[in-house]
Amino acid sequence: MSTPTLTPRVDVRRADERFSTQIGWLDSKHSFSFGHHYDHDNQHHGLLLVNNDDIVTPGFGFETHPHRDMEIVTWVMQGSLVHQDSTGHNGVIYPGLAQRMSAGTGILHSEKNDSWRLQGGDEHRDPVHFVQMWVVPDEGGITPGYEQLEIDDALLTGGLVPVASGMAKHHGAAAISIHNRYAALYAARLQPGQSVELPEAPFLHLFVPRGTVTLEGAGELRTGDAVRFTATGGQRITATEAAEVLVWEMHATAA
Repeated sequence: MSTPTLTPRVDVRRADERFSTQIGWLDSKHSFSFGHHYDHDNQHHGLLLVNNDDIVTPGFGFETHPHRDMEIVTWVMQGSLVHQDSTGHNGVIYPGLAQRMSAGTGILHSEKNDSWRLQGGDEHRDPVHFVQMWVVPDEGGITPGYEQLEIDDALLTGGLVPVASGMAKHHGAAAISIHNRYAALYAARLQPGQSVELPEAPFLHLFVPRGTVTLEGAGELRTGDAVRFTATGGQRITATEAAEVLVWEMHATAA
């Protein structure tokens, strides 16, 4: 963790500028270097190393694979995602459910779209759309862990709702905890005309996974757009159509 001397900056990243992985069952957009996609100048912002916007077709998903020393937060927009890991946790992640997996000393897990529903006697299968975000923990070698909590009711307020946090100011208030005392994730579901104010922090990351909003001083942001803030904050976001936003507040950087 480090907190260098910073110059105020608002860096808008458009949806079509992201790296893309298309492999039949997976449509994945990467905000940062990921897998074989590498850009030396685009490896992280603050403590956020991964912001993957994924759509997985029914019956497919990520087979069992390892992680280590990473805090992984998954936020589902549509459909349902089945999680299983080597610590014995398993469950279904759906919209409004906050989920965190701490890889720590090492964990194996899988994530699959097993969604299905019956309607009029016919089976219908739906894609699952989710955002997966990785932040580094503030210490390595912790015991692997898992946490999830339903926060759908809190999102009805239209304000920024703490989804996951390790910061002292959110003790007892955030939906789930993460092992980094310098980072917090918020979500908001906004109806047209509703607005929220961003926190102020050395590093902020705003992502719009659904809908259209306007950002004070920067203009319109559409689905898939993101903004990286450095040494600034306090701007207002206003929805021009039904939208959802994800905001990371970070008081340190990974490098």
